[in-house]
Amino acid sequence: AQQADGLRAPFIIRDTKCPYEYDEEVLISLEDWYPTESGTKMAEVTAPGSTGPPPPTFPYGLINGYNGNNSMPIRFVPGKRYRIRVLSMSTTEWWKFSIPGHKLEVIEADGIMSEPHIVDGLDLAPAQRYSAIVTALDTDEFNYIYNCTLYADFVPWTPGMNPRVYTGLVEYNAHAPTKEYALSDDRQLAWATDIGMHALDGYPMPPADRHIDLTSRLYITDDLRNLRTLDTLPYIEPQVPTLFTAMTTGSLAMDPRVYGPQAQAFVIPHMQNVEITIKNIEGLPHAMHLHHHAFYIAERGPVDPAEIEIAPGTNFTPADLPRTTRRRSTGVPMRRDTITVPAFEYVKLRIRGDLPSTAFLHCHTLSHNVAGLAATLVIAPDVLQRTQRIPEDLIHMCLRQGIRVEGNAVGNHGLDFTGLPPVPILGPTPAVN
Repeated sequence: AQQADGLRAPFIIRDTKCPYEYDEEVLISLEDWYPTESGTKMAEVTAPGSTGPPPPTFPYGLINGYNGNNSMPIRFVPGKRYRIRVLSMSTTEWWKFSIPGHKLEVIEADGIMSEPHIVDGLDLAPAQRYSAIVTALDTDEFNYIYNCTLYADFVPWTPGMNPRVYTGLVEYNAHAPTKEYALSDDRQLAWATDIGMHALDGYPMPPADRHIDLTSRLYITDDLRNLRTLDTLPYIEPQVPTLFTAMTTGSLAMDPRVYGPQAQAFVIPHMQNVEITIKNIEGLPHAMHLHHHAFYIAERGPVDPAEIEIAPGTNFTPADLPRTTRRRSTGVPMRRDTITVPAFEYVKLRIRGDLPSTAFLHCHTLSHNVAGLAATLVIAPDVLQRTQRIPEDLIHMCLRQGIRVEGNAVGNHGLDFTGLPPVPILGPTPAVN
C-alpha cells in the first residue's frame, strides 16, 4: 500500500496510438499528507494492548506535490480538447475532482480505455486513476475553478478538516474575471461509476468456472491488536516470497498450503475463469487493488443486513445502511485494477488465469493493508515454472537481506512449517449489530 512519506511522482506509459483525439494533456496527482511518519502511524494500528482502532487523524492535501491551494493554474485555450489524467496517490482518504461549468468525458480507468462516459466529476479511492477529455469552452470571457476535495466518510465530519476542499484556477485569459459557482450538493452531480462504464476493446467477460468468496472483518486478538482479515486469517508476509515458493516447490506449488496459512493463498489453474466476491460487512470502505491483472466488474450491491458488523469508533450506525440496489454490468463490462468496496456493500469481480504470476489482492488503505486485509492469487504456478525464471540479481538481492529464496513459506521442504511464527488468536469482532 502507498505510504505518505518521501517524494513521489506519477509514472505514465502512453499508448503508441490513442483511440481518442485531443490537443494537450494535463496531469493532476492527488495525495493525502500526514505530519506523522507512516511507521509511527502503523505501529499505532497494530500495537498490542488496544481496545479498538486509534482515533482518526486528518491529513492535508497535495496537488502535484504542492499544498493543495498553491497548485499551478490549468491553462485552457477556447475550443481545444484536453486529456486530464487524475491519479490518486493517497494512503487513506478519497478524493473528488470536478471543473464546474465543464463536463468530463471519461475515457480510461486504471490504464484500461473505455467508451466515453460523460460525468460531472470523478470520485477516486487510493490508487485509482482516470483520464477524462474536457473540451474547453468557446470563449475566454471567464476563468473557472477546479475543485479537489479530500474526504473520509468513515470518520466524523469536521469543518475545515474533513472534508478539506482545495481549489485551483482554470485559466482561459490572465486578465479575465473568475466565474464563481455555488457549491453543489454532490448527490445532484453525476459521478463516474465503473459499473456503468464499458471497456473500449470489446473483450467479453468470460463465464465463471469457479467462485471465491471473501469477507472483510476487523478482529481484536488475544493480545489486543487490531487485525483485519479478507479470508480466514490476517495476511502476514511469508519468510520466503510467494513467487520464490511458486517457482521452487515443483508440483507442490499447486497446493495452496505450501504458501503458509497467513499468505491466504488461492491457486488458480491456467486459463481458469474465477469470480471473486468481496463482501464488506463493516463500516469502512476499502480500496481493493489486484497486482498484475485488470478484473472485470460484474456486479455491485448491498450485503445482507443480517451480516453487518459495525466497529466502535466508526462514523456509522445501522440507520446509515446504504440504500443501494444490486447493479449488474451490461454489454462489455469495464475492467480496472482498483475498486472501491463501500461500507456494507459487495462487489463481484472476474478474472481469467491467463497471466502466470503471484498476484497480491489487498486493500490500498495503508492501515488496513498493514493490519492484514489481503490475500494472494497464485496463478498457474506450473506454467510459471516452465516459462519464467527468477533473475540472479533478484536472488542475490534477497540473500543479502537475509531473505530465503526457495522452499515453502518458511524455507523448508514440503509442508514442514517448523519455524513458522505463531498464528494470531482472533477474538470476537468488536462490533455492534
